[in-house]
Amino acid sequence: MKTNILVTGGAGFIGSCLVERLLKNENYYVVIVDNLSTGDKRKLPSVENTNWKFIHCDVNDYKSLATVMQTFHFDYVFHYAAMVGVQRTQQHPLQVLHDINGISNICCLSKLTGVKRVLFSSSSEVYGEPVEIPQSVDTTPLNSRVPYAVVKNVGEAYLRSYNQEYGLEYSIFRFFNTYGPRQSLDFVMSRFLIKAMKGEDIEVYGDGTQTRTFCYIDDNVEACVNAFEKNLLINKVANIGGEKEIMIRDLAEMIIRKTGSKSKIVHTPPLKDGDMKRRCPENSFMRTQLLNRPLTTLDEGIDKMLVQGMFDMNRNE
Repeated sequence: MKTNILVTGGAGFIGSCLVERLLKNENYYVVIVDNLSTGDKRKLPSVENTNWKFIHCDVNDYKSLATVMQTFHFDYVFHYAAMVGVQRTQQHPLQVLHDINGISNICCLSKLTGVKRVLFSSSSEVYGEPVEIPQSVDTTPLNSRVPYAVVKNVGEAYLRSYNQEYGLEYSIFRFFNTYGPRQSLDFVMSRFLIKAMKGEDIEVYGDGTQTRTFCYIDDNVEACVNAFEKNLLINKVANIGGEKEIMIRDLAEMIIRKTGSKSKIVHTPPLKDGDMKRRCPENSFMRTQLLNRPLTTLDEGIDKMLVQGMFDMNRNE
């Protein structure tokens, strides 16, 4: 008998890559739900693989989600659906907060339908402006301010509460900046690369001294699938991210250099909120327990993106 797995947000960047990895196991049957507000059907698996099904569904709508979950009786749920993208989430804060309904629905229906564990994509945003570097799941206080971060924090609280009251198991992944070929233009890496490849100006918020670490998508997915399959993160939280900080202006310069672009860096006013000065995870658990291998370097990851081609390169912007 196959293991039934639900992946919400499975037509998005990280969700679709997760689905692709799960489908390498013939014992899994994967149901993908996505409202396609930011996802794209072209990121769904190839039709040759019959171990999956796509259902257009908004997880924030209880009745729609209940129909799906009561039909398939999933063993496991990866809840990755969310409104994403810095500018989009800042422009539509109430819509972002609506995602709390989706988290509540997932938890409630998982309890009612016998789901064994919910695996949740949280975010480094829950740490807010850092009070310590590296940011640790054990010692760094959560300082959520912007709606997106608040939603992720509330999601974590829902999972802990359902575990405490009903015994529903969870795994929480706090994703730091993740990048790869399927990433949309809402994110810094793909935006910079496409601008450089077109020879267009690369816009950097503020003075560009804010730092990020970048995790290649293969490292993210492998770590999360290992946590799932090897039961390495039951009722626990893990940072999933790179370890070497780079200033955003240095990233832009690096991309211009690697692509041989004539693009110029243009500084724009800083974001009003949500552009944290630094982000850097304490990721020893990811490195030693979930991967047990070196992470993909930024150089290697960018090269892979350039070789594989950018998903959004030929889309109308």
